[in-house]
Amino acid sequence: MISAHLSKELRKEFKKRAIGIRVNDEVRIMRGKFAKMSGKITEVDLKRLKVFVDCAKRKKASGQEMNIPLDPSNILITKLNLDDRMRKKIISRKSEKK
Repeated sequence: MISAHLSKELRKEFKKRAIGIRVNDEVRIMRGKFAKMSGKITEVDLKRLKVFVDCAKRKKASGQEMNIPLDPSNILITKLNLDDRMRKKIISRKSEKK
């Protein structure tokens, strides 16, 4: 449902330009206040179509830290989490077609 662009190395490996985002994927933020920062996806909000990265945080007035919701179009996936068998199957199936 929510997808982001792959890095150049991953594009060559999987022969795809974009892929769905999952928790624990390593990403680099490309735009905004947190640009050029890298981290892992901690949460994916399918209702608001936003993702949360562990390096993008802000302090509230109470001193509590909160994650900033980011748009998936502003994120570049640098390393995929391939722990899920179904995800491996989907990636291999789609790369075989091309």
